[in-house]
Amino acid sequence: MIRTALVIGGGIAGPATAMALRKAGIDATVYEASTTPRGGAFLTLAPNGVDALRVLDADASALANAFPTPGITLRSTTGKVLGESSTGGSRSFTLRRADLYRGMHDEATGRDIPVLTGKRFVGLSETATGVRAEFADGSTASADVLIGADGIHSAVRRAIDPTAPPPVYAGLVGNGGFAPPVSAVSAAPGHYEMIFGRRAFFGYLVAPGDEIWWFANVPHRSEPARGELASVDWRSRLRELFADDAGPALDVIAATPELVPMDPIASVRGLRSWHSRRVVLVGDAAHAPTPTSGQGASLSIEDGLVLAKCLRDHAEPADAFARYEAARRPRVEAIIKAAARNNSSKAAGPVGRVIRDAVLPTILRLSATSTAQRKVFDYHVDWATAA
Repeated sequence: MIRTALVIGGGIAGPATAMALRKAGIDATVYEASTTPRGGAFLTLAPNGVDALRVLDADASALANAFPTPGITLRSTTGKVLGESSTGGSRSFTLRRADLYRGMHDEATGRDIPVLTGKRFVGLSETATGVRAEFADGSTASADVLIGADGIHSAVRRAIDPTAPPPVYAGLVGNGGFAPPVSAVSAAPGHYEMIFGRRAFFGYLVAPGDEIWWFANVPHRSEPARGELASVDWRSRLRELFADDAGPALDVIAATPELVPMDPIASVRGLRSWHSRRVVLVGDAAHAPTPTSGQGASLSIEDGLVLAKCLRDHAEPADAFARYEAARRPRVEAIIKAAARNNSSKAAGPVGRVIRDAVLPTILRLSATSTAQRKVFDYHVDWATAA
């Protein structure tokens, strides 16, 4: 019987998985490398992610600072409306990443789940009866199983499969920020506006208090080397990229006190396996979609619930892990592939822009009520049923 677990990673997937394990009667401890609160820009939790939080009874604390963001208007470079897209309606919520991290952390610790910081994972060893984790500070910890919830550049993934493929670069880099109210913005509160610019992609929404939350995706042909993006004056660069586009990008960026650092956009897909005998991956460590999917955080929370159910209902870890992977892989890989197709439209050339603007309205109309979209948004983890 599985009684104890080590969870590596204290972002979103880690605390969610630890809470799900506790719900299944398994004691979990979370180990986080950083000693400072996480930051970043913002994210949207789709209806399926919000539903998963409710199954955990963690939605109130996790979404305390969130607001509904039901839809998206997509526009061309000239400002022409290309169509509307749903984020799941009023069941979808947006919030700052830092607020979600804090809410998940506080909810976990409030349930007496230990969350230890300054614990950078460096290696592991498995036996027939358990697993031991090693940390950079020289300490170790042992349990029945270990869960790698340590993100897209997962050290746990490398530990169980040194030959695992690296994250796949999407050809884009992204950043964003938070700006005070700007007169050039007239969008309805909580509604995303996204513009296919001539040289880059710009998205924004009006948050409570009329603050403008925005992001930019910029084509960058080769994957940036470490430190390369930090050396660029991105405020000036973005001003050049959006100079010929309709919309409020220039005003919003000029009003932003501090830009979120620019990062490469990448995905994790096609891993040979998500687990070994005593170790398993969840969230971005196993399958990272690009932000275009709007599903990264939601899928991570779903993972924690499904994995905990499998561990609850299967005595052998390897059996539980295999069942979890079989249940999750088809869903997440379909979402990752769809996001990759959408990424390509953000970096279209002159001919591609014409084709995109011509066909996108039809695509958006057809997808608005598609079975595929309902399957994504209406996914529910039934805790009462057997895994």
